Amino acid sequence: SIRIKPRQRAADKPQGPQCDWDGCNLPGDKRAPKGKTAEGEFHNFCMTHVRQYNKTFNYFAGMDDNDVAKEIRANNSTGGRPTWQQGTNGAAKGRMPPNPGPANKPKTSDKRFADPLNLFARVARNRGRKPMTERELRLVETDRQAFEVLGFTNRVQSVELKKAYKALVKLHHPDANGGDRASEDRLRAIITAYNHLKSKGFAS
Repeated sequence: SIRIKPRQRAADKPQGPQCDWDGCNLPGDKRAPKGKTAEGEFHNFCMTHVRQYNKTFNYFAGMDDNDVAKEIRANNSTGGRPTWQQGTNGAAKGRMPPNPGPANKPKTSDKRFADPLNLFARVARNRGRKPMTERELRLVETDRQAFEVLGFTNRVQSVELKKAYKALVKLHHPDANGGDRASEDRLRAIITAYNHLKSKGFAS
């Protein structure tokens, strides 16, 4: 019988995007943000180069201290989510009055919310007393960017975050770098990112 040599399979070629780092031919399966001026756009890097990129990435580059503070306050107040006035979209028009007051809020005594064991009331009380755990906290874009400034591509535990923060502060402190301006800017970005995560409850 005749044996035919199998054709070279397309799977032998790298799948997905290639690393964006100049001169690197490895698969770029790790995403890194391009920065404040290109929000929603990402570079594709290999593991080695995404780590190298994250070490020098500064989301707050070009912003003075006031702009940085405004950015953090704006995202803390809304959780990074878009906001709009109630009752202004087409679907809600005619069904929900704008700026509903206490009289418009559903009451727990409503027959539709029968709760003979008082479970809902207990849950509400517990939520009011207990701070949100790290697992319950929602991660928004500015949170992800702050984690990346500190060298992480995903959320990490508070202990690990604090350890990385201390190491980076020590590494980029001006006293350890001869007063280098670039190192000073990097240190400011690290401190700002950590304070942002701390204010959101990701660090203690």
